[in-house]
Amino acid sequence: MAIVVVGANGKDVGKTELICGLIAALPEFAWTAVKITDHPHGRLPRLYEERSAGPDSDTSRYLAAGARRAFLMAAGELDLAAGLDDLWALLGAESDVIFESNRVLSFVQPDLCLAIEPESASQPKPSFRLVEQQKHGTVRRAGPIGGQALSGTGEMHPVFSLANFSRIPPPMREWLRARLPAPGRGNINRKDSHFDREDRWTAGIS
Repeated sequence: MAIVVVGANGKDVGKTELICGLIAALPEFAWTAVKITDHPHGRLPRLYEERSAGPDSDTSRYLAAGARRAFLMAAGELDLAAGLDDLWALLGAESDVIFESNRVLSFVQPDLCLAIEPESASQPKPSFRLVEQQKHGTVRRAGPIGGQALSGTGEMHPVFSLANFSRIPPPMREWLRARLPAPGRGNINRKDSHFDREDRWTAGIS
């Protein structure tokens, strides 16, 4: 199983767009995409599975990009752990999961964490500090003339400048595949290392 987290410091900065780009760029993985929000969504259950692909919602965009399954999890600070328990109960031990969330890093240790660079020098919210601490790479929006570029793929924390987050260039795809476990070769015991009940409260926090 592969675990990916995409985090950012604000709204409308391209998190969903980037996740859709990652799903489309890595079709060999059987992705389950999960958007976590602390805002209730009407009468929807805490963990809602999207069934329709299309442009109408973030979760339907995940499916349109190629995700096998897509979920919306509405969970505050006190019930996020319970929401994750519900998710793991639905997924097999070999599922490849990609999260749109900062807070989930308090409970999982991802194979890959990508931070979207803030477009302004705003004060980072506490949950984004988790992303900054655990990120493996940074993605930022390229200027209108800059096109797509990347720097330091051999470094610990490379920076990718993308004009379009939904189109992942070949060099970044190669870097992603080098970071992630090979599809179908995940160790079932890794599920315990990611989500062990006794360890998850401190996993990923330095």
